[in-house]
Amino acid sequence: MKKTIIEFNNGDNIENFFLVKQASVRRSNNNKKYMDFTLMDKSGEINAKLWDITEKDELQYINNTLIKVRGSVSIWQGKLQLKINKIRLYIESDNIDIKDYVQTAPEESIDMFNCISSYIEKMKNQDIKKLTNRILSDNKDKLMFYPAATKNHHSIAGGLLYHTKTMLLLGEQVCNIYTFLNRDLLYAGVILHDMSKIQEIDATDLGVASEYTTEGQLLGHIIMGIKNIDRVAREEGIDAEISMLLQHMVLSHHYEPEFGSPKKPQIPEGEILHMLDIIDARMYDMNKALSNTKEMEFSEKIWSLDNRKIYKYTDGI
Repeated sequence: MKKTIIEFNNGDNIENFFLVKQASVRRSNNNKKYMDFTLMDKSGEINAKLWDITEKDELQYINNTLIKVRGSVSIWQGKLQLKINKIRLYIESDNIDIKDYVQTAPEESIDMFNCISSYIEKMKNQDIKKLTNRILSDNKDKLMFYPAATKNHHSIAGGLLYHTKTMLLLGEQVCNIYTFLNRDLLYAGVILHDMSKIQEIDATDLGVASEYTTEGQLLGHIIMGIKNIDRVAREEGIDAEISMLLQHMVLSHHYEPEFGSPKKPQIPEGEILHMLDIIDARMYDMNKALSNTKEMEFSEKIWSLDNRKIYKYTDGI
């Protein structure tokens, strides 16, 4: 049955192609080796298990390979899971395009990039404008395909651009209400806050991310981000206070030490940046969960929302 992941139901028998986003070898409670996969297509992701594996399986079914799978769908711990009964690698005669199996942002990357650039053009402070434009331009090539995460919100090709653009649109409306906010600082903070995820996350040119870089694991995008702002500010002769304020916004945007921010925001624009980030991430995850949920039913548990289930009310209310 050729269904996409978003169409899977408990009890379905499946035969289709999938992209391996993550693959690892694990052992069961009885010490039996198996392969644990995160499989994806253009509609979503699903966990899958392959039992009775061989050494050849371990070597060939790795991250970013395209595979054909036959298996059955069941529910495990409240989520759909695919048990693989038969598996093989993609071969040229299958005549399919790997790009058709990658989730992408709903807008063209160049259009999102140009929208973000338009907010820089609106900036009145020349130092903020110069610094933000330099960092955006330096990362343009990878921004065209980079995700904003390995999982959870905006973990799709072009996801980093999409996350940044939607936050800018939301931030602009907030500035229309709270007119004392410095638009230049807020726009720059939005554009820069996750920029170093490009160095934190290891992603293919298809925009598929399965792991973190060594520097990403040891430092994280927040520390990497403030180091980058400091470096560019020195190279461009940017005012020291402006550099400090932008570094503070990036440093504090996760709000809590356990989430990577040693300081909470101490300027209004930093507080708003954190709120915009939270709103956009949660709305993305809720919308994603509801797109896989039938009316008058609850979604699967959403890890990023403290394992809450989201209710999908009847369309038209």
